[in-house]
Amino acid sequence: MSGKLTVVGLGPGAPELVTPAVRKALEEATDLVGYFTYLDRVPPGPAGQRRHGSDNRVEVDRARHALALAEAGHTVVIVSGGDPGVFAMAAAVFEAIAEGEPAWRALDIRIEPGVTAMLAAAASVGAPLGGDFCAISLSDNLKAWSTIEQRLEAAARGDFVIALYNPASRARPEQLGRALGFLRGLKAADTVVLFVKAAGTADVQVRIESLAKADPAGVDMRTLVLIGSSRTRLIPREGATPWVYTPRSEREAQHDAG
Repeated sequence: MSGKLTVVGLGPGAPELVTPAVRKALEEATDLVGYFTYLDRVPPGPAGQRRHGSDNRVEVDRARHALALAEAGHTVVIVSGGDPGVFAMAAAVFEAIAEGEPAWRALDIRIEPGVTAMLAAAASVGAPLGGDFCAISLSDNLKAWSTIEQRLEAAARGDFVIALYNPASRARPEQLGRALGFLRGLKAADTVVLFVKAAGTADVQVRIESLAKADPAGVDMRTLVLIGSSRTRLIPREGATPWVYTPRSEREAQHDAG
């Protein structure tokens, strides 16, 4: 079986944030498989390279198609945004393998990491992920909203910085408002909330608010929301957006607060 399947992450948007390993995989592929929007970000490849685009809610079907192409001897790349292992296609591939053809388990399968939106958003404002943090998707397409609330509560009680992926969409615009309202019952009113839109691109926009006043208006699927811990701090700058950081230790946080 000579086929190969690589799952790659294109990073958050800027071409320079695509890793050399991902570029190499894209150049060597005979077939690219992915969501239309992500395939559009890939520059034209060598002559004869084929593109197989699909909608954004058919991840496992997309994975099965890619695995079948690889089983037939093609060099296949599945394209994700950000990092393929963070709420993206890598998990869908292994779900398909676990439930699919036994021959797929013998394929040469590789995962090439990318810069996920959480890291790009954090870098645009300073170091809000300097302490312990977690990531939660607000999409309830694949899990119940009650599960999301359980995870939000656990993260809040653990005083993690919380990165919220998939905060709002046209199909479910109310999700972020519900999450913020839920967290207001668990965290201090002055908790730092960051809205970073188009992180990792030249069009990045940053909004900093307190949890009490955090407004979900204008948030979309290109926005990454960061909810600070009790230790997250702002460093004011004249004429510029404050730096945001979370001290690495409790001792540093106590010193800053004092």
